[in-house]
Amino acid sequence: MTDLCKEIARMGKGIANENRYRILEVLMKGSMSVSDIALSVGLPQPAVSQHLKVLKSAELVEDTRQGQEVMYSVNVAYMASLLKKLVKDLPNKK
Repeated sequence: MTDLCKEIARMGKGIANENRYRILEVLMKGSMSVSDIALSVGLPQPAVSQHLKVLKSAELVEDTRQGQEVMYSVNVAYMASLLKKLVKDLPNKK
């Protein structure tokens, strides 16, 4: 399995759950705290924290500390680089 295949598989595991996809969808609007994400997606905060852990391990989200709060956001740089790698490997058909 190539490195790209491994990255795609990891991304797939990250978004394979409907709740994780919903969390990503909410984060596409901007950075949020765990409690704000929980309110937006209608899940308990501990469940959101577990989903964020999976998304972070797949490099789909990143976190930054703002005072005592941790803010989560979509890891746009990683996703863009992954898409570029995918497009690069596609045959160029005209």
